[in-house]
Amino acid sequence: MATKSSKQVTAASKLLDQLITDGKVEAYAPVKKPLKPVWDKLVCARCALCYLYCPDAAISRQPDGYFDADLDLCKSCGICHRECWFGAISMQEVE
Repeated sequence: MATKSSKQVTAASKLLDQLITDGKVEAYAPVKKPLKPVWDKLVCARCALCYLYCPDAAISRQPDGYFDADLDLCKSCGICHRECWFGAISMQEVE
């Protein structure tokens, strides 16, 4: 039987404390994403590792064969940047 660790319980209770004020549940408003993945097409080998490793399926192949991220789905985790063997993906601030 799996049990939740005290860290998980504490994190969940902190989140609930943030969302509930004066006995009312506040709407969750996502914060502005600080970073976005940007591809350097001169370095990209179009290997699709970024596509395969993306946990949110935010990366898609474009008609020219290169990849791009849907910023509505991307959570700015940087996994694509870390997994790129060629260093073609940099994480840049969202404007």
